[in-house]
Amino acid sequence: MKNIKIYLILLALIGSTFSYAGNPDRQGEAGANELLFNPWASSAALHGLNTSSILGVAAMRLNVAGISRGYDKAMVALSNTRLYEGSDLQFNSLGITVRMGESGALGVSLAALDFGDIPITTENAPEGTGGTYSPSFYHIGVGYSYTYEKKISVGALLRLIGESTNDISAFGAAIDAGVQYVAGDRDNFKLGIALRNIGTPMKFGGSALNVRGKNPEGRNSYELTFQHRAAPFELPSLLNMGISYDYYFSNNMFLRGMTSYTSNAFSLDQVGAGLEFNFRDILILRGSYMYELGQASIEETNIYSGVAGGFSVNVPLSKKNKNKLALDYAYRATYRFRGSHNFSVRIII
Repeated sequence: MKNIKIYLILLALIGSTFSYAGNPDRQGEAGANELLFNPWASSAALHGLNTSSILGVAAMRLNVAGISRGYDKAMVALSNTRLYEGSDLQFNSLGITVRMGESGALGVSLAALDFGDIPITTENAPEGTGGTYSPSFYHIGVGYSYTYEKKISVGALLRLIGESTNDISAFGAAIDAGVQYVAGDRDNFKLGIALRNIGTPMKFGGSALNVRGKNPEGRNSYELTFQHRAAPFELPSLLNMGISYDYYFSNNMFLRGMTSYTSNAFSLDQVGAGLEFNFRDILILRGSYMYELGQASIEETNIYSGVAGGFSVNVPLSKKNKNKLALDYAYRATYRFRGSHNFSVRIII
């Protein structure tokens, strides 16, 4: 327990330092913003406010400490997100978590952003050449979580990031770390702290940055190949802190209230609240609202208007064990387009 307290104090100190490290003048300077996309419907319906209670595969995106909770042996999940309905953007993800002993768990996640087919345009053919291309944006994450005495969970995750087209690319790596703490007769009270996207700057390079130009010196006129140097960019780092409390109506029916604060290093900070109603662990209803602090007008806000909701249906696969098939859906309202839709399928063993 002494070591656990040390870990909590260290993470709190790191988090408090990080929360004051932001600079309003840096807003909008980060890249790789797909790291902020949440593919899992069970948490997207809550705008990620459930950092204190998230568990299993979905925890690899929000708070890695939760991957050692919520199942006996393993969990497999597949998701599809239709981002900003009408834009043709889709975000697909696959995640697997497996128990490692009684208290530990290992997780692996894959995610990719699908841009659809984009027409190729050039200086000589601004209306299009007739061809198309699609950038490749992907993430690969490997995380581990350990739970002490069923009360405190700690975890860390390494994520590799790649962004490329046929002739230009950028690669980077990021680390996530998190802590979850539960207390109460039925673990009613939950606390979660997570640091996300702490990593190396990324920089694009490749033949797409090369241009042909005339020799600037000399009597003879000929062309040379010049390379533009791309500027590096930071990852969208953030600190997320949340709490939740479960009020039980009966042994198998409860209402969970939650709130969360997110300190973003390169955008406005966010605060929100949400509710989750669990009926016999068969039907789960969710609703939430997220607000950006310091926003002056709609044009300065996140694309999301703040309203989100969704549900889960858990179908038992066997009467002899706890194996379940879970179907999740989430909708997040946006100022423009027609909102975002998340669909997830989970197998819990």
